Amino acid sequence: MTDLIQIPHGRVFTAADLEGMPDDGNRYEIIDGALIVTPSPAVPHQRVVGNMHLVLRAGVPDDHEVMLARLDVTVSDLTVLQPDLLVATREALAGRKMVGLPVLAIEVLSPSTRLIDLNLKKAALAEAGVVHYWVIDPERPSLTAWRLAQDEFTEVGSATGAQVFTVTDPFPVHVSPAALLH
Repeated sequence: MTDLIQIPHGRVFTAADLEGMPDDGNRYEIIDGALIVTPSPAVPHQRVVGNMHLVLRAGVPDDHEVMLARLDVTVSDLTVLQPDLLVATREALAGRKMVGLPVLAIEVLSPSTRLIDLNLKKAALAEAGVVHYWVIDPERPSLTAWRLAQDEFTEVGSATGAQVFTVTDPFPVHVSPAALLH
């Protein structure tokens, strides 16, 4: 018999509601109480995530760790996000769930998530106090990095195609967006 999922009617979703979501390959997040359901990503998306994971692992400080989705970033009881990649202190990742916020959150854009990643998630992460937010677009290909300054994200770097994206904060990273597709 299939389990029946009850969706709350007439109220917002909370972090507790996510506990009852099925393990069906979809990503379940909530932003300001609204449920966001996205399907499994396509191959180019996954390729970029995997390659960026390797780039980050090569440069991340020893007291930090790179994690792949699905790992909840609980911003509040009404906002729980799952960035494609995140970097957090090992201390924040010592238990079953991450405690606190990541140092860096990264989203790889998909047609179904583009507007959410560039608007709702970006705003929610800024409001929560996540210092670094990067977005990679496999279709262009491009990478844009923002840093939190006075409660708003300010662009600190970008690269398109074969250009080399270089930052030193939160740790040194050098990568070509086009190389992430191979």
